Amino acid sequence: MPRLRLALAQLNSVVGDLEQNTERIVGALESATEAGADVAVFPELAVTGYPPEDLLLKPGFIADNMRAVERIAAASRHCVSIVGFVDKRTDIYNAAAICAGGTVRGVYHKQVLPNYGVFDEQRYFTAGTGASELFGIAGVTVGVSICEDAWSPTGPISTQAAAGAELVVNINASPYSVGRVADRERMLATRAADASCSLVYLNCVGGQDELVFDGASMVFDAGGELLASLPQFEELVTVVDVDVREVFRKRLIDPRGRRSVGALPVSLLGDHHDGPKEANAHLRPEDRSQGFAQSAAPGRASRLGREAEIYQALVLGTRDYVRKNGFSDVVIGLSGGIDSSLVALIAADALGADHVNGVAMPSRYSSSGSIDDAQKLAANLKIGFRVVPIEGPHVAFLELLDGTLSADSPGLAEENLQSRIRGLILMALSNKLGCLVLTTGNKSEAAVGYSTLYGDTAGGFAVIKDVAKTTVYRLCEWRDRVGPNPLLPPDVMTKPPSAELRPDQRDDQSLPAYDLLDPLLAAFVEDDMTASELVEAGFDVSLVSRVVRLVDLAEYKRRQTPPGIRITAKAFGRDRRMPITNGYR
Repeated sequence: MPRLRLALAQLNSVVGDLEQNTERIVGALESATEAGADVAVFPELAVTGYPPEDLLLKPGFIADNMRAVERIAAASRHCVSIVGFVDKRTDIYNAAAICAGGTVRGVYHKQVLPNYGVFDEQRYFTAGTGASELFGIAGVTVGVSICEDAWSPTGPISTQAAAGAELVVNINASPYSVGRVADRERMLATRAADASCSLVYLNCVGGQDELVFDGASMVFDAGGELLASLPQFEELVTVVDVDVREVFRKRLIDPRGRRSVGALPVSLLGDHHDGPKEANAHLRPEDRSQGFAQSAAPGRASRLGREAEIYQALVLGTRDYVRKNGFSDVVIGLSGGIDSSLVALIAADALGADHVNGVAMPSRYSSSGSIDDAQKLAANLKIGFRVVPIEGPHVAFLELLDGTLSADSPGLAEENLQSRIRGLILMALSNKLGCLVLTTGNKSEAAVGYSTLYGDTAGGFAVIKDVAKTTVYRLCEWRDRVGPNPLLPPDVMTKPPSAELRPDQRDDQSLPAYDLLDPLLAAFVEDDMTASELVEAGFDVSLVSRVVRLVDLAEYKRRQTPPGIRITAKAFGRDRRMPITNGYR
């Protein structure tokens, strides 16, 4: 039976950096060629990075991206390459170039354009139509599709299989959310079995603004059996051999599809290949010089547990946002609480302790325990740490606004003043030291507006913006459990959450308990349930009324907060776009 050697290039592109992206694609292609691969597969829009958004409105960007494809094609002399780019005809298309013999031999246009959640491809692209070419590679008839095409049970994969494809390559830029890998695997296994053809799912990896792409590329046989899978959150290039069984007999007796009359496949690479054909070949260790990790033996990568998966997504998203935007160091306000502690843990793991600066900014209401916990955490993590008391500027502002603000009868305005002073200090340090400020607010607080605009929301990147408070605790517990030594001071996990903006303040004086609040928020925000539906589902009517009102009123705040990493199926910002002026309750 024919054996096809596939180089799976699970790459981390930078949106808009056409030169660097092309260098990495060509480097991976050279390594794949040396490893004897018949075909090297690259992610959706690997040339431009995903999503390029309004860069696509610039004609010069489109032209530069097409010149980059010509360079990649020139490097595809001894190994076929399938690479995502933007094609321009009378309109522009989300496309895959099929390159061989030094030229572009075929182009596939994505047919199913997603326009929901974080996707708005119909804003930019025209959908491909009609039958797509098949390609003969080392004796195997290969079809090509792109991302959302695979989610349609009657879409391009089934059409290509019916036309004679024995293997379909599906290139992707599929963003991460909790549990998404299992969803993909179920769908792809079904698609391969229904089409009676082998299926290659190649996903990109890396952080892009709010999105994280988790890789987790997979290969299935014609029966839907998972043959190989790559790790999550890791950039690598690896080689997998796929034995492609002849499937004509199954198609003769299976009602789900027969070969339709059509053109013969375009021959790109003949039945014989001069490269090495050892089973499960690896790229050489020296190929790491290209910046890619070398994979372990091809097979099924172990899947991460829920907390590990979320944590690694946050680490990757933080690392890529900071570095791709030209920063090396970050600054974090350390309160001694659970949220800022988690952000510090993530930042240290993402960037290295030497690149993280913690700042404690105690006020007259800060407990000595909180200051001690912040200092202990910094020492355990070996990150930079300084103490900048805010009592002086706090008094100065109260005196400046004497008659409006009052130290004798403080209320919400006086509480928020402290938070805004801290935001000012962090931004001053950012300007002077060239550090990016990481904010520390979680999704539960953002949902109900339990934050201070221009105070604790001030900064450049919101690491845990999409992480519920109860998940914050689970992530901290997990990180301490898997590390060689506990890093969190014990009191951080056990003391009641507090903003410490007034004497003996606790979060539960202003909010419901988080174990009650978070499930309600998930149902309202992520599942789009109405207030009446929440009550019917068993939530307390007074709690529903209170929380729904808080969420709606806080929309104007959320519009002014920094971008943050998306880990759920519906995050504030790219996913959930509610009107600020809104009379529906």
